[in-house]
Amino acid sequence: MNASPPMNKTLLQVEHLSMKFGGLVAIGDLSFEARRGEITALIGPNGAGKTTVFNCITGFYKPSEGMIRFTGESGSEFLLERMPDFQITAKAKVARTFQNIRLFSGMTLLENLLVAQHNKLMKASGYTIMGLVGLGGYRKASAESVELAKHWLEKADLMDRADDPAGDLPYGAQRRLEIARAMCTGPELLCLDEPAAGLNPKESLALNELLMDIKNNTGTSILLIEHDMSVVMQISDHIVVLEYGRKISDGDPAHVRSDPRVIAAYLGVDDEEVETVLTDVGDENVLERLDGHPDVAHGPSTSASMLAGPISDTIDHNDGERVTVSKGASKAALVEAQIASAAARKPATRKAASTKPAASKTAGGAAKATAGISNRLDAPRGGKADNLTRIKGIGSVNEKKLNDHGIYHFDQIAAWKKADVVAAEAYLAFDGRIAREEWISQAKLLAKGKETEFSRRVDAGKVATSHTSAPAKPAAGKRGGRK
Repeated sequence: MNASPPMNKTLLQVEHLSMKFGGLVAIGDLSFEARRGEITALIGPNGAGKTTVFNCITGFYKPSEGMIRFTGESGSEFLLERMPDFQITAKAKVARTFQNIRLFSGMTLLENLLVAQHNKLMKASGYTIMGLVGLGGYRKASAESVELAKHWLEKADLMDRADDPAGDLPYGAQRRLEIARAMCTGPELLCLDEPAAGLNPKESLALNELLMDIKNNTGTSILLIEHDMSVVMQISDHIVVLEYGRKISDGDPAHVRSDPRVIAAYLGVDDEEVETVLTDVGDENVLERLDGHPDVAHGPSTSASMLAGPISDTIDHNDGERVTVSKGASKAALVEAQIASAAARKPATRKAASTKPAASKTAGGAAKATAGISNRLDAPRGGKADNLTRIKGIGSVNEKKLNDHGIYHFDQIAAWKKADVVAAEAYLAFDGRIAREEWISQAKLLAKGKETEFSRRVDAGKVATSHTSAPAKPAAGKRGGRK
């Protein structure tokens, strides 16, 4: 039963994982890794998407985007997102437990653990009646299965109740039995979904001892979802923190414990109280980080989630628009905004200070800064703006934001360069959507008077739009809108 796998070698690598349920983005561009021989914890407030990540890893859900790469001890690689759920257990050797206990309550503890070895016993029987009469290698396989079951009953401190119905066990013992049953499948990765939920301190301590024994003596790595921070901080080697389906922190327990984004996400305080609460925490290291940038030295290499820019939580609608959730929804995002604000308050260089901010007047006389998107206009050409909602991904809300920012026409969007796209995404709090949804290529067609499949739906009234009349032809004028 003892094993000595190579430490810190990547076992599971999640890359750009996204999971959408209709218009709801449950997981957005998540990347992290779990290393062999370690306990990796996945934590976050309720509704952060932790169980959804588990369901994608174990095959219950097929992710909308991304890759889940599993490297076995033999060096074999599996792309879990392409495998049926039963093959993930049988071939990749990934086992899991659930938030709700799923034992066979009418069967004994020993029988529950033998059921987990069903595949091995069926193979030994040759899938024939040899198992009934004990012929061939079935008798030996059966004896080995019973011994393995007894071994894990001993490890879970349940051997004295091996012949009792599983439903008669107290709650904490049922949790340990579930883990023992999963271990009887011989997993290389054990995924535990809130194993300490509902346990008293004594039962939590017994659970910790069992998990540490699995880590140290079996070669099985553990991926853990847990809300009990006493369990997480005591036994985890590596912690990944989620909020609204996005990664906000990734590193060892000491790093995560002091991360201001994690503190803000868990406290859930009002926007204006975040800085006060962080001050009350009294950790100088935490407070200093409010005036700097995240420490990228901790945890694995920077993932796409960490490079996605400000964390914005969005919801899709059938009309192609994605509107931003209230700004105070993500407490981690608020702390990021404070860090950016602190950086902006630092003294600018003499050259920057001497630069006069350019400003212009809109038709209504309101001033509008010219920094950011390069081809903004003071007002729509000819006094009439194009119906930008004909571009898939721009709904009425985002169209108004673009108009407020001086973008009125298809040819303006069509002429955007990389810097313009970056500026537009920063203004709209997007994270790569403009390229993914091909706004520029759509705009080029519409600027030439052509149609797209989505624009035809808008014109036919099948998609809601703020424009009541039929779409006008693109306004004439210098292409790109530059003056």
